[in-house]
Formats: sequence, C-alpha cells, structure tokens
Amino acid sequence: MSKDPLLTGKPGVIQRVQVPPLRFFAIDGQGAPGGDVYGTAVAALYGLAYGARFAGKALGHDEKVGPLEGLWWADNMAAFLTGDRAVWRWTMMIRAPDWLDDAVLTQLRAAAIAKRRKDKPEVADALAEVTLEVVDEGECLQALHLGAYADEAPLIARMHAQAAEQGFALHGQHHEIYLSDPNRTAPEKLKTIIRQPVRAKS
Repeated sequence: MSKDPLLTGKPGVIQRVQVPPLRFFAIDGQGAPGGDVYGTAVAALYGLAYGARFAGKALGHDEKVGPLEGLWWADNMAAFLTGDRAVWRWTMMIRAPDWLDDAVLTQLRAAAIAKRRKDKPEVADALAEVTLEVVDEGECLQALHLGAYADEAPLIARMHAQAAEQGFALHGQHHEIYLSDPNRTAPEKLKTIIRQPVRAKS
C-alpha cells in the first residue's frame, strides 16, 4: 500500500496541499496534552479505531489504524503563547474507515464500553462522547516538523507568514498529525505534520 502523500514531506518545507473531506472518530475536550482528560479521550479513540480495524478484517477490509490527529484552539489564542495549557481546547481524531456507518459505530461502542466498564470506567464514559465527524479543510499549508512539540513555534510562524505573503487568510483550526509515538521516540526525532487551512483574502 502506497504512503499517503498528505502525510509525507521534507522537514521544515512548507507545501500547499488540497485536502479532501475526511471522516474521523472524534472527541472534544479541554486541558493540557498528556493530562488525565486528554489521555482518557485518546484511549477511547484508539479503542474504537482498533475495534473498527478488527471488525473490518472480518468483512474483508485490510486497513491499518491511522495516526492520532488534533485540532487545537483556545477562547483566547494568547493562551498558546503564555503556555496556559489548562485552557487549551482540542478535538482529537483518528481516521474512520470508509465502510463504517453509524449503526456499526453503535455496535463497536457498546462492545468497547462493556470491555472497559470494570477496569477503566473513565474510558467507558469517554467512549460515549466519540462521534463520527467529517473534516473538510480544502486548501492548506502544511509542513513536516521534526523535533519536540515545544519547538514547533518557529515553523508555525513561518507558515503564517507565508500565507500572508501569498495572499491567504488563515481559517479553521490549527491541525497536527502525530506520526510518531511519543512514548517510544526521542523528542528530537518526533515527526509531526503541521497543517493550517487557508483561503484567499476577500
């Protein structure tokens, strides 16, 4: 299976890409990445994503679980400059397979909740909050960041500056796609796609 061209690139090189509408398992939350609320939400997403993978294999589909993705914002965007992570808002996402519909999602959710109710009741509760959402970003600027998450700011600043130079306005949310497992990868080797939807200035 060929690599998704939207998930490749040379580190630090900003590209213009056209992103088609994509469907995701998604869950909303607020708080620091790596915090308890965030961790519970991500566990719920992976529970459904792997459930869908195994259900799909039984139906003849052979699809891997995609990377974790996140849309990030704050009521006051200065919170990202001050590092006030408690007020960061997010939608965490994992791509949902094309064959999956709401009826199958209901079945997968019920099975996952039953599995987690005794040992991880907080994850069982979060599973009830996961939805299927279509994200339609269209034209975007994006680049591959190689390194720690805390070191993304210069690349993001360059991306915003390039958008302005090319006559684009930013819209939508800051989008990150995590290609590396932070529990198994040294910070300086983490690979993250940084994506920002843009549109022509009116």
